[in-house]
Amino acid sequence: MKHDFCRHTIMDFFLNVRFFIIGSVLILAGCQSQLISLKPPLQDEGEIFLYTRPFPREADRLSFTLETVNAVRDDGVEFPLSPVLHDMNGAEMGRQRFLGSCRLPPGTYRGLSLRVSHPRLRTEEGSARLLAPDGGVMLAFPFTVQRQKAELLSLSFDYARSVREQFSFSPVFTITLPGKPVTGLVGYVTNAGSDTITVFDKQSHEVTGVIASGSTPWGVVFDQQRKRAYVALAGEESIQVIDIVTGEELRRIRLNPGDHPRELALTLDGKLLLTVNPGSNTVSIIDPLSFYEITRINVGDGPSSIVLDPTGQRAYVFCPIAGSLSVIDIGSRNVVATVATEPGESRGAFNRSGDRLYTIHDQSSYLTVRNPFTLAVQQRFYVGMGMAALKVDTLSDLVYGGKKYDADAEVYEPFSFTPIATVRVGGSVTYLTIDGEENKLYVVNAARHMLQVVNPVNYNVEAELDVGDDPCRVALVGER
Repeated sequence: MKHDFCRHTIMDFFLNVRFFIIGSVLILAGCQSQLISLKPPLQDEGEIFLYTRPFPREADRLSFTLETVNAVRDDGVEFPLSPVLHDMNGAEMGRQRFLGSCRLPPGTYRGLSLRVSHPRLRTEEGSARLLAPDGGVMLAFPFTVQRQKAELLSLSFDYARSVREQFSFSPVFTITLPGKPVTGLVGYVTNAGSDTITVFDKQSHEVTGVIASGSTPWGVVFDQQRKRAYVALAGEESIQVIDIVTGEELRRIRLNPGDHPRELALTLDGKLLLTVNPGSNTVSIIDPLSFYEITRINVGDGPSSIVLDPTGQRAYVFCPIAGSLSVIDIGSRNVVATVATEPGESRGAFNRSGDRLYTIHDQSSYLTVRNPFTLAVQQRFYVGMGMAALKVDTLSDLVYGGKKYDADAEVYEPFSFTPIATVRVGGSVTYLTIDGEENKLYVVNAARHMLQVVNPVNYNVEAELDVGDDPCRVALVGER
């Protein structure tokens, strides 16, 4: 035991130095990312997103390179799209895949033009090279691009019409506009790097649409009763209000210049919306039904996350720059307590009965359990450095944790905090939530630009959905 303690202490010392440096860079980068996204929001143009449906099984033997994709306007002018997926290996196309996107001038378009190369077909004798078309292949499908709107085009590959007598290849795709999912099956992923919201169907596990948001969408919460979504636009000092049924923006709730809203929390009755504003070190309390800010409360420096207690009476706000946790009484709208915390970006989650507040800090090796009423530390458990995502299953009280710099998520027994399972996700975990209706764990995997769906019985990844750049948060209708 003494040797283990010493080993952990030495490891923690060096890891703390490393994570202090990395964390400092990330905090600075994080503050800037709320001001500047990877590309500006849509202004006078629209945007299309191309996804392929799963390839048929007979295409497993086929591979080819997608060289270019062009959107062809009615007047014949072509606008190039930069594919993110060039190597089309049929054996790896068994799920929906994101091909790429393109910003376009508003107007009507006649379809897409593809150019492919290096088609090959695996046969019993080996890999055979197929004849490729000399020029571009036209996929006729009229569509309209609207200003400041995004459109998703779904491509279904026709293997039988594409491969001719096993010696020539000319790709044939059918293009459709996917229908909107049933309201009870809707999920959103915010993509801070591409200024978009990915809309998906949680039953089919496929992306069904893309919403062009404002600059740097971050936190997102659903009001299931009123069928609304609230999205924090960190780069525009506002909250975007979206109709979940239609996917259309209803309006914006304006905040103060320099707020850079990041995380959101909605009371159980849906009548109060709380926003964490790291730019002004405040928390705004908003009436989302009348679309105005009631008041704002000063908290510590750099507030980054918020969690409501199960009764909805108190909000717990983590301020990593100040190294503090502030508790807001929502009824009186005052800070009633503040305590020091461990260093780094922090998150909190309550257990089923609401008498244990789990907190993680990405620059600490320990998860802390606090009494939410006194804020006294009850327990500390060693979990390793870099813990960034936290979720407690309120049915089983099992605790799920994910790290920024690890390819796995862990499942912990809540009392001894012994890891009981590992979820292999293959990239950094930035957010976790649970679908209470389908009983699935959802993992935002920023490193792979992906949302993953995990079976909590065997902890296997059942589905993967390609999303946008720098995915931040996921919200589901029916999540717990």
